Amino acid sequence: MPMIQTTSEQRCFGGTQGFYSHESRECGGTMRFAVFVPPAAAQGRVPVVYCLAGLTCTHETFTIKAGAQRVAAELGIALVMPDTSPRDTGYEGATGDWEVGEGAGFYVDATEVPWADRFRMYSYVANELPALIAGNFPVDPLRQGILGHSMGGHGALGIALKNPDRYRSVSAFSPIVAPAQVPWGEKAFGRYLGKDRAHWAGYDATELLARGTFPGTILIDQGGADAFIDNQLKPELFETACLRTGQALDLRMHRGYDHSYYFIQTFVEDHLRHHAAALA
Repeated sequence: MPMIQTTSEQRCFGGTQGFYSHESRECGGTMRFAVFVPPAAAQGRVPVVYCLAGLTCTHETFTIKAGAQRVAAELGIALVMPDTSPRDTGYEGATGDWEVGEGAGFYVDATEVPWADRFRMYSYVANELPALIAGNFPVDPLRQGILGHSMGGHGALGIALKNPDRYRSVSAFSPIVAPAQVPWGEKAFGRYLGKDRAHWAGYDATELLARGTFPGTILIDQGGADAFIDNQLKPELFETACLRTGQALDLRMHRGYDHSYYFIQTFVEDHLRHHAAALA
């Protein structure tokens, strides 16, 4: 069983909120993550939802700011919050630019130098981390969902669409739904994946719908006052692709809400109940 190191564990809503690290094969170094284990785990393995954070974030961001533990405890769902990239890489350009590099892994497997050696966040989140969690925590790997915010919403949608047999549920807050068509994605994909835009399509949720749909309903919440909605998020592109492919989508627009974790706190209960219904 792969070894993990415990940084801290605290009692939380009858369960345990812990922070951990391990040596990652995919990312070539130490990776940090957080796990909330609900009280229901005392009776047996519980369903699990992976929660992917956005640009500049760490494994602590969703854990501390989203306010998800109370409802997760009620529903008997474990939560896993990975970091958003490898750290302390020493790569030139890996720090100092919040849109690319450390804190901005974009949940892809990089192919370009120097990123290819360690920036393998797709394989880490989709493959290595679930195996680690299943081996060390009382979760049921056959009942797993995934959600994310912003860059993490892009990651959640893409990972679920590429692996519909592994995830029973998916949702997103303010996701980057078409990274190949917006500045954030073009910048990151160009650095990590090179110039071949055909390769980019494999990590673009809007493009992935043409290859196959997700068997359940995708829930997306988007704030109408989000400063990034028009130039970086473009939810209408994903909505159009869903209509074209027959993908079930519940896109909820919320007047007056922005891109912040105050928005996420407001609607995170709806998301966890969406996942619980599919994971029961």
